[in-house]
Amino acid sequence: MAITNGDSLNSVPAAQKQTLATNYLDLMSSTGWGQQYVPDLMEKEAEVFGPRTISGFLAQVGAEEAMTADQVIWSEQGRLHLSYTGNVATAAGGINYDSNGATSQVAIENDIDGTSGFTATAHGVRVNDTIIVSNSDGVFKCLVVKVNGATLDVAPYSKANLTQKTDADATTILVYGSEYGKGSSYFGNVTTTAQASASARTANEPDFKTFKNKPIIMKDYYEVSGSDSSRIGWVEVSTEGGQGGYLWYLKAESDTRARFSDYVEMAMLEGEFGVAASLAHDVPALGGHGGAADTVGTEGLFAAIEERGNLTSGITGVNAATDLAEFDAILAEFDKQGAIEENMMFVNRSTSLAIDDMLASMNSYGAGGTSYGVFDNSEDMALNLGFSGFRRGSYDFYKSDFRYLNDKATRGGINDAAGSAAIRGVIIPAGSSSVYDQTVGASVKRPFLHVRYRASQTDDRRMKTWTTGSVGAATSALDAMQLHFLTERCLITQGANNFMLMK
Repeated sequence: MAITNGDSLNSVPAAQKQTLATNYLDLMSSTGWGQQYVPDLMEKEAEVFGPRTISGFLAQVGAEEAMTADQVIWSEQGRLHLSYTGNVATAAGGINYDSNGATSQVAIENDIDGTSGFTATAHGVRVNDTIIVSNSDGVFKCLVVKVNGATLDVAPYSKANLTQKTDADATTILVYGSEYGKGSSYFGNVTTTAQASASARTANEPDFKTFKNKPIIMKDYYEVSGSDSSRIGWVEVSTEGGQGGYLWYLKAESDTRARFSDYVEMAMLEGEFGVAASLAHDVPALGGHGGAADTVGTEGLFAAIEERGNLTSGITGVNAATDLAEFDAILAEFDKQGAIEENMMFVNRSTSLAIDDMLASMNSYGAGGTSYGVFDNSEDMALNLGFSGFRRGSYDFYKSDFRYLNDKATRGGINDAAGSAAIRGVIIPAGSSSVYDQTVGASVKRPFLHVRYRASQTDDRRMKTWTTGSVGAATSALDAMQLHFLTERCLITQGANNFMLMK
């Protein structure tokens, strides 16, 4: 019988009187199983990024409600007063009334009141209305003597005729009242049957605008084998959910759950509809193939504000809020909209500091850096150089840092290279709005910003989590544990005309 020794046998004799590495355990090599000097192990995993999740923004400014349909449709009231843009055409003649036979013609544009989707004849200006015509020539009061579609024949009160102006001159037309002669009818200041027919006065009906959004389905999952779920590591981990221990799969599962929660919020902020010509619109699995626009994707907060709200890029291209000029421009725009008194500002770090500096410069002691606002700083305490809110005019602004816009792994990293497309912050009105909900069948009050999620007695898809596999509660023959995450939701941005996106 022959005995064969292994190549790495430690007891191989040496030919010389000396110690050799082949005769001893390899304690010093980095590939060995031990070392001569055991290091001091710091078992606790270092949390170097602080709170890594960015979710929670929508929870602060909105609410959540269940829904059972494939889309949400809501209506918002139109404006009460009649104001349009248009132009001044050449003078017209041939109108018989108690003055000379010539009038000026004012044409109302198809894009009535800056909102697409209206026809040229959908305006509410009628014969005998008194209107203001304003452009670069000045402000003129006029009487409407004939309405022919989008063209108004008007008689100025202060001059013979108006000067011709093109669309580029931005003529504004505002109805401010009416004037009738004694014993006249609603047909107005006309004398012939043909003119009366062309100038017939009709009642104005209240107008509203309808908007819609659709939920999207979001999924994610984590999988760990049965062997790995029972393997102990030497690194002690702590999860975002407060769990701890030496099971690494707990860390991985918690990170997956936290990342999915962030994705849910980020999708509500960044989502947009697929237009008819987009490639995403043609993905059959999403139901967009061959369908109409807006059947793929969902309208997030940023897209809703860019489409229906207000944008500010600062004054003369400088960083936001370096002086009160930008805020005064914002106030002027809010005055044209809902004039909601309290507004919340969620901004990135540079904008937050710029606002602090702006407010500090308003203080008489700001140059010395000793007193900012109402903080009553003294030489024996640390200076508080930050502001959480301020009042300008009749508006209150409450400022808060928006982690999503600062974090390098989210929008903070994108903003570094986005240039003019970078988002500096968002201004959101506080309170609630009254809208007609077609699901409820009545006018209801809701926060301007709220999330709708799919739910019924059978399935609640707000934030659905379930486990499959044979690890833990066995549901299948799979030698693993799979944790599944699913949600179906969309964001409703009501009254977007009261929002401001800072870019």
